[in-house]
Amino acid sequence: MSSPTDISKKILVTGAAGFIGSRTAALLREAGHEVTGLDNFNDAYDVRLKDWRWAQLEKAGGVTLHRLDLTDAAGLEKLFASASKDRPFDAVVNLAARAGVRASVENPAVYVAANVSGSLNLLEMCRKFGVKKFVLASTSSLYGKDHATPYREDMNTDRQLSPYAATKKAAEAMAYTYHFLHKIDVSVLRYFTVYGPAGRPDMTPLRFTQRISEGRTITVFGDGSQSRDFTYVDDIARGTIAALKPVGYEAFNLGSDEPLKLSAMIELVEELTGKKAKIDYRPWHPADMMATWADISKARQTLGWAPETSFRDGLGKLVKWYQDNQGWAREIDTD
Repeated sequence: MSSPTDISKKILVTGAAGFIGSRTAALLREAGHEVTGLDNFNDAYDVRLKDWRWAQLEKAGGVTLHRLDLTDAAGLEKLFASASKDRPFDAVVNLAARAGVRASVENPAVYVAANVSGSLNLLEMCRKFGVKKFVLASTSSLYGKDHATPYREDMNTDRQLSPYAATKKAAEAMAYTYHFLHKIDVSVLRYFTVYGPAGRPDMTPLRFTQRISEGRTITVFGDGSQSRDFTYVDDIARGTIAALKPVGYEAFNLGSDEPLKLSAMIELVEELTGKKAKIDYRPWHPADMMATWADISKARQTLGWAPETSFRDGLGKLVKWYQDNQGWAREIDTD
């Protein structure tokens, strides 16, 4: 059976300087596709990470970047119109978003603009310019706290614990509307705690790697017994590409299916860095989930996807990346 990317396609990847977006764009390019990248290089976290990721894409060549915000509807229309002079994009992979649970509690309006209005603008461009496939990055945060684990895609997702999760729910609903009304084929991908080299500094793998390596204190909310379904970034990028196949409208969990306690992750970082963690324990944050755990049977069956990287191997790659880039990576703001 051929894969959805055996034939060269023309693909727009939003958030191409982002953590997942940069790896997805790179793997698409390596597979021989015509890749256009879009990113606004916002300062939601240290821009040096985005600059580093984009430099890797530039070094390899083959991806065209546009600095553009999804809320700029006129700019998006100009980009789609220009691309369509040859032929329209075959697919849009929307990985641009404001992410992060706690930050969304402090500034929800920014999340609505990027995740809801931005997704709507892209869907409108797909409708207007005849783009048939839309892949939407969503989140495990949709499942809230009232379900037994592992989480399945058919579980109720009506009780979000943060504005971030609520905006992703809204984007999913909007995408379904455009599937129903305009026959756009949609794959929704609910990612579970993605980590790896040049990852997000607000996520514990990079934050703890940096802070433990430098002898700084790490903050743990609760007692460290919470667990996360940590998933390596290249596995996530492969799953994102697999989701380019026609499915109608479907949501898929992409996770490792092997949740790990935060305390165990800290112990592994200590082992890989050779440093002992200094821990500041603080009260549990109400917007956080106690556990995430993906049932990935649907992605296995429909997309032919499964994770390949163990947490030990993936974290080892993150630690090596940090050590190789320590001269500037030690200065990344991970607060």
